[in-house]
Amino acid sequence: MKDLAKNCRIALVQGSPVLFNKAATVDKVVSEILAAGEQGADLIVFPESYVPCYPFGMSFGFKVGSRNEDGRKDWKVYYDHAMLVPSEDTDRIAKAARDAHAFVSLGITERDATNCSLYCTNLFFSPEGELVGKHRKIKPTGAERYIWADCHEREFMFPIVDTPWGNMGSLICWENYMPLARVALYQKGVALYVAPNTNNNPEWQDTIRHIAIEGHCYVLNCNQYVTKEMYPDSLHCPDEIAQLPQEICTGGSCIVDPYGHYVTQPVWDQEEIIYADIDMDQVPMSRMEFDATGHYSRPDILELIVHDN
Repeated sequence: MKDLAKNCRIALVQGSPVLFNKAATVDKVVSEILAAGEQGADLIVFPESYVPCYPFGMSFGFKVGSRNEDGRKDWKVYYDHAMLVPSEDTDRIAKAARDAHAFVSLGITERDATNCSLYCTNLFFSPEGELVGKHRKIKPTGAERYIWADCHEREFMFPIVDTPWGNMGSLICWENYMPLARVALYQKGVALYVAPNTNNNPEWQDTIRHIAIEGHCYVLNCNQYVTKEMYPDSLHCPDEIAQLPQEICTGGSCIVDPYGHYVTQPVWDQEEIIYADIDMDQVPMSRMEFDATGHYSRPDILELIVHDN
């Protein structure tokens, strides 16, 4: 592993998007980036599908073998507010990253420029104001497949961003339950493992702590805070929204060190930007006795082949 800069200041944005409103949510993202930059953040992390939102509880009219028109209309609203990459929206976020002098990781719903498919995507921006990485979720979970397509483009499978604090990569939400996907990142020497998600269950906390131990890397776990009142009244499925709990997504964002210990305890039931200064010396030190794809691997009997180039 190359020499790592010792100290990195992390900001996890456990925020609330302006649901189904791309423009207003991008405004909020820019404001949150600048606020974190004023606090000296080197890396600013946002949740999964923060722009325009993660559509908790919505079926978009899908049933096995049929659809309905009201659901189709709501899907079109979601489609219209998904983000093109690149676009004026990504240019605004890149400028905010430059103004904040920070790397930015942002979860979005991406609208493809050629086809009409949507993708659950994580973007990386550099402190120089450049879009330097894009990862599309390789397998949406359950009913997410109504909304998002699988990633098929190899260059978007497991991109790595070179930072002063080591290689940075991302898996989105339940991709992190895919053992071979995790190993694909470990093989690329990931030191900063970004995990944007929408999981607020106790088992997820067990997962991220295990990943930190398994990969001996920092895991940056970032979730949203969303309540039922945040849904716009203009949607065509009020009965679905009415059935949702008052607090839909309660957060739990935190940072876990390479030994599986909390650097910051999970934050629940509120919006908050969570700050921590992490010591990158802990990454090589933790791998002294266990390096998953280094001295503790057996490439003579175990091999992972990744089709990403």
